[in-house]
Amino acid sequence: MSRENSWWVNLWAYLELRWDLVLEDAIDHVVIVVISVALATIIGVALGVATYRTQRPRDLVLAVTGTFLTIPSLALFGIFIAVPGLGLGGRSVVVALVMYGLLPIVRNTIVGLREVDSAVVESAQGMGLGRRQRLLRVELPLAWPVILTGIRVSTLILIGIAAIGAYINGPGLGEEIFAGLANLSSVTALSDVIAGTLGIVVLAILFDLFYVGVSRITIPKGIR
Repeated sequence: MSRENSWWVNLWAYLELRWDLVLEDAIDHVVIVVISVALATIIGVALGVATYRTQRPRDLVLAVTGTFLTIPSLALFGIFIAVPGLGLGGRSVVVALVMYGLLPIVRNTIVGLREVDSAVVESAQGMGLGRRQRLLRVELPLAWPVILTGIRVSTLILIGIAAIGAYINGPGLGEEIFAGLANLSSVTALSDVIAGTLGIVVLAILFDLFYVGVSRITIPKGIR
């Protein structure tokens, strides 16, 4: 058998033997990403809503959340090991992922709200809607397509970064990748790495399709 084909055969045999474990890691990966995206969305949209009207707070929030993305993930995970209450495991991974996921959501929330036509807002004000009502019933619905794009981008970013969480015993498909890298001399090392990587790619595709569906359901054709 040629070397070109042997790794496919080894991968197939590997998946047949360890399918249950790979599936369990994939589910854990989905769970930790969903939790992190949900928290990042709540925090990010709140920060965007709180700062989109004023320049200095807006610039500060964007600068801070942008700085988070410049921190190497391995370094950040390593720092969290020494933080009381975090340490090894999923809690540190979630905190790091929330930090990494904030910028696209905050930025798109601000952009989406600022792009709402001022004439529409003034019309809502003329109809007697207060500031809170205008925000909830007019501005946020009109900004939703842009906000959803930010959430979508954030999710795809976090799917990849979540794999590095295995460095500090975090759950997910990163366990397969790091297991392979830690035992490069073993027969299954390459299969470990490929299985984890392909699993992450498949999850990214599935999440992207999910957001396509959410977009079609929640965004009217007129503003899609």
